Amino acid sequence: MENVDVLVVGAGLGGLSASMFLALEGVQVLTVDRHPGTALHPRASGQTPRTMELYRFAGIEHEVLGVSKRASQGLKITVAASLGGPVFHRLVEDLGEVDLSAATAAPWGMAGQDVVEPILLARARAAGADVRFSTEMVSFEQDADGVTAVLRSRDSGAETTVRASYLVAADGGRGRIRETLGIGTTGIGAIAHSIGVVFDADLGDRLERDVTDLYYLQNPEFTGALTNSDTPGRYVCAVDLHPERGETAADFPEERLVHLIRLATDLPDLQPKIQWTGVWEMAARIAERFSAGRVFLVGDAAKVTPPTGGMGGNTAVGDGHDIAWKLAAVIRGDAGPGLLDSYDAERRPIAEMVVGTSLHNAKERMFPELDLTGAPEPVDQTALTLGFRYRSGAVLVEDAGDTDRLENPVEPSGRPGFRAPTVPTTTGSTWDFLGHRWVLFTTGGWRDAVDAVRAETGLDLDHREAGRDFDDPQGVFGTRFGLRDGGASLVRPDGIVAWRSAGGTADPAATLRDVLARVLSR
Repeated sequence: MENVDVLVVGAGLGGLSASMFLALEGVQVLTVDRHPGTALHPRASGQTPRTMELYRFAGIEHEVLGVSKRASQGLKITVAASLGGPVFHRLVEDLGEVDLSAATAAPWGMAGQDVVEPILLARARAAGADVRFSTEMVSFEQDADGVTAVLRSRDSGAETTVRASYLVAADGGRGRIRETLGIGTTGIGAIAHSIGVVFDADLGDRLERDVTDLYYLQNPEFTGALTNSDTPGRYVCAVDLHPERGETAADFPEERLVHLIRLATDLPDLQPKIQWTGVWEMAARIAERFSAGRVFLVGDAAKVTPPTGGMGGNTAVGDGHDIAWKLAAVIRGDAGPGLLDSYDAERRPIAEMVVGTSLHNAKERMFPELDLTGAPEPVDQTALTLGFRYRSGAVLVEDAGDTDRLENPVEPSGRPGFRAPTVPTTTGSTWDFLGHRWVLFTTGGWRDAVDAVRAETGLDLDHREAGRDFDDPQGVFGTRFGLRDGGASLVRPDGIVAWRSAGGTADPAATLRDVLARVLSR
């Protein structure tokens, strides 16, 4: 029997992110995936600045940017009949039009899943993760102390039993782990089915090469989408499939796909070379719980969202990072098991806003007939990306009546639950200190308290005092963090403000000791 700290099932964006961040924290992690390797389809393209912040924590930000030169010019979204046909609506033309410098120092990324997953895989393995492809989990059982799983090699048929303290389910929207746990889903379910096609061709100037040029197609013969990829001359097309009419993948032989690609591109003589095809379901589902005992759902195992808005893959990365740092804290003994309760409390509301907003995007861009009666109203995607708020036992709010779940990220408040504000320094920004440990930002008066609490608890707690450990050339630190003289702001390893004392306290050591005990469930 093999023994590991964490078993991750699934090596997509969520699973590989969890594996990478766990390994970087020194956790012994085994990851298995039934497929022979990483994704060939560039689905889930694009990285929000929040995702790029997390990638910066892992040291792969520049690699991700490097595999997608399209990031330099941004994103275009067009609703049209075809690439050369009537344009019905143009949604976004230049991400540079939105100035987020007051919210984050991280850029947008435009890389596809097919080129990002190998980067995550390499970083995870370099950090010590054991990642095995062509390996499936046959069964699992959990008890009060851990999870016992049976794994099978799809090549040899050999079976292995693994004992893990925790299991991360990243096995996708059609995975079996959630159902085995008896966790149901909410949401409107299936919206549409499509045939996805990855093809190589010379489209001339039909699509711009230096941007992510995405078309939602409302053609008289089909509804679909077409976009470029990070591989020059390679494109991705999706056309609708109707199983309710009896259609299957067999009804889309290569000659029909070529015909549809020609209609989509307005190039009747095009000779596309098809590299990959597959059926996928566009749906909206959210698991009723994101955890059960020692098992935690991430990515599409936790929620399935329409791709309209590009938030599904980014949410999966956020899930993977969130559960990873919390599991690592518990496994190291820095936190009590109660910290893990914050995973569902924090990530499920994010999933609900992502799915709701993506549904409204789908109605606007692809399915005007979609009935969203009773669905939540959409939220601003910039606020959802950088101005979201966590509410859980790992955040100590100042005012129980303060129920804001979003804020304008370019006007940060520094309130607990929100991302820590970005304050420029002469060498970078305050975010340069985040991502690896708890950080206490202060305006003075806390140094002895931090030293005492570190000595007592052994916690890797960083202390950064304005004017002493970093400068504030623009003079905005106190305003953005909401601190006066003697104030303190405790920021978690994920960059979220856990607690704040705006004007200080009579006994800093006792206060800090109590705060850490509460947010870490010690």
